[in-house]
Amino acid sequence: MNIHGNTVFIPGATSGIGLALAIELQARGNTVIVGGRRTELLRQIAAEHPGIDTVPIDTADAAAIDSAAKEVLTRHPDLNVLVPMAGVMRAEDWHESASFLDTAEATITTNVLGPIRLIAAFIEHLQTRPDATILTVSSGLAFTPLKATPTYNASKAAIHMLSESIRLQLADTSVRVVELVPPAVRTALMPGHQDNEAAMPLDEFITEVVSLLQTQPDAKEIQVERVKFLRYGEARGDYDTVVETLNGSDPH
Repeated sequence: MNIHGNTVFIPGATSGIGLALAIELQARGNTVIVGGRRTELLRQIAAEHPGIDTVPIDTADAAAIDSAAKEVLTRHPDLNVLVPMAGVMRAEDWHESASFLDTAEATITTNVLGPIRLIAAFIEHLQTRPDATILTVSSGLAFTPLKATPTYNASKAAIHMLSESIRLQLADTSVRVVELVPPAVRTALMPGHQDNEAAMPLDEFITEVVSLLQTQPDAKEIQVERVKFLRYGEARGDYDTVVETLNGSDPH
C-alpha cells in the first residue's frame, strides 16, 4: 500500500485506532473520509481536523452501509482504500446462555457482518481503481484467546481468515488485501482499557503502523513488534505459555 496520495474511507473511526489512523493518513497527504454512528463526534472531527470529510454510518445496519457507500462514492469517486474499522469488544460469561447470547450476536453483526457488508458495498468500485487496498483489522486475539471475550476472539479470527481468502480471490484484480493485526492498544474499546498500562500507547502504535505501511508496501500483514508474542505462539511452540501469560495460570 502506498502511504501517500490515496482517498481513504475509514468507517467506525470516530475514536480510538480508527480516528488516530485517519488523522495520521491525512497528515501524509491522503484524502480521508471518516464514518461513524455518532453525528456529534463527526461534527467535532470535522471542526478539529479541517479537510477530513465525515459520513454518518451504522456498520451494524446493512441499509445504512449501502446508503453511506453511495454518498462516499458520489463525493469521492477516486476512493481507492477501504479500512473497515468498526468493532466492539465485550466481556462474556458462557456458563449461562442469558449472559452471552445477545452480546455474541451483536458482536458478530458488527465485527464480521459489518466488514463483509462494507467490502460488498465497495468491491466493484475498488476494482476500477488502478491501485486499491482493503485494509482489514483483526487482532492478536485472533491467534491467542482472551478468556473474557470469546466472541470477540472468534470474530477477529474470522476476519483473519476472510482476509487470507479474499486476498487469493482478488489476486487477479488491482485490489490488494492487507491485514492490520493490533495488540492491546490504549483505547476505549472496553471500559478502563485506555488506562491499561499493559497495553500499547495509541500514539506509539499508530507511528509504528504507518512506518510499516511505508517501509513494507507489499506486506500482507501489518504487525507491530508487540503483537508478535500473540501472533506466533503456535509457530514458536510456546502457545500454552502465551495463553497462560495472557489469561493468568488459572484455567477457570
